[in-house]
Amino acid sequence: MELKKEITLKKIPTKASEQYRNFPMVPRVVFGNGSFDRLGDILMPKRKHSEAPMIYLVDDVFEGTGLPARIPKIFCDQIIFISADEEPKTAQVDALVKMIRKEFSAPPSGIIGIGGGTLLDLAKAVAILMTNKGRAADYQGWDLVNKKSVYHVGIPTISGTGAEVSRTTVLLGPDKKLGINSDHTTFDQVILDPELTKGVDPKQWFYTGMDCYIHCVESLNGTYLNAFSQSYGEKALDLCKEVFLTDLPEDKSRDKLMMASWHGGMSIAYSQVGIAHAMSYGLGYLLKIKHGIGNCLVFQHLEAFYPEGVALFHKMMEKHGIELPKGICGHLSESEFDKMAAIALGMEPLWENALGENWKTIITVGKLKSIYRKI
Repeated sequence: MELKKEITLKKIPTKASEQYRNFPMVPRVVFGNGSFDRLGDILMPKRKHSEAPMIYLVDDVFEGTGLPARIPKIFCDQIIFISADEEPKTAQVDALVKMIRKEFSAPPSGIIGIGGGTLLDLAKAVAILMTNKGRAADYQGWDLVNKKSVYHVGIPTISGTGAEVSRTTVLLGPDKKLGINSDHTTFDQVILDPELTKGVDPKQWFYTGMDCYIHCVESLNGTYLNAFSQSYGEKALDLCKEVFLTDLPEDKSRDKLMMASWHGGMSIAYSQVGIAHAMSYGLGYLLKIKHGIGNCLVFQHLEAFYPEGVALFHKMMEKHGIELPKGICGHLSESEFDKMAAIALGMEPLWENALGENWKTIITVGKLKSIYRKI
C-alpha cells in the first residue's frame, strides 16, 4: 500500500490566536557537571515554612546509591522512590496526590522530579493536581488546567525525552494515552547535570536519544514549523548527528545529548511532533511499550513520510549495534489493531502538523494498521 506525503512545509498558523500564542518557557535553568549540588540553595527561598515539605520523586534505580544522600532533605521533606519500568499513569498520579495530602498538614512547598521522562512527567502532573481539583485523567488534553501548579523542579538523569522543557506530561489513562498539555505544566526550575547520566544502559541511552532525534525530524518537517521552532530543531538535530554518528569522548557525548534534549524539547514546544509519536501512543496504551522504543518501532517504517530522517536513523542503529524487537504486534486481534489506530488518530494536532489541515483525507485506519502489522 503506497503512503504519500502531502504536506506544506513552514506554514505559519493562520489563526491569530495560534500565530501569536504566548507560550511558556522554563524561567530558570542551571547547567554543568556537579550542578545538582546547588539544589539546596535553589530550593531554600521557595520553602514556605518548616511544615510545608519538598517532595522528591526519584527513580528507584538510585535507591541504595550515593544520590539520595546528596538530596537536600530537611524539616519534613520526603523522598519517594518510584519505578520507571512502566509508563506513568493517571491512577499513579492520583495515588501520589492522595498520599501527600493525607500525610502532610500543609500543602508542599514544591515537587522535585529526579529521573527520566517518567519521573519528570509524574512530577509535573502531581504539581498540577496539588492545586487543581479532580483526577489526573480530567486534564488529559489541551489547555484544561485552570490554576497554577505547585512550584516544581525537573532534574533529568537521562537525555532525550525533552520532558524537562516541554509543556506536556504524558500519562496512560483509563481509556487513552494522552498528555496534560498546559501552560501550567512547565517546570519552574530545571537542573541539567550531565554527570547524572553516567552509567545509563546503552540501549536505553539509544532509545531515549532517538526520542530527541525523532522530535527534530517531525518538527522540522511539520506544517507548524516556524522560525523559532526551526532554530531549536536544527541545533538539536546537529547535536544528535554528532552524538550518534561520530566518535565523541563520553563526557562530550553526555553534554551534547543533554543540550540536544533541551533544544529538541524547545522545538516541539513551539511546533508539534508527528506521525511516529502519534502511532507510538497506540503502542504505549495497548502494549505498554515505553515511549522511546515505541517511537523507534514506528519510525523505522515511516520512510514514505520522512525518507531522509529514516535513512539516517538506520545508519545510527547500525553504528550502535541496535536491533529492534520484531513481531511485537504479531499476536494482536483485528479489534486490537483498531484500538491502536483509534488512539493514534485521536492525536489530531500531531496529524495536522505532519500532514496539514486535510490530514483526514490522507491517513486512514487501514493505512495505520498496515504499519502496525510490520512492527
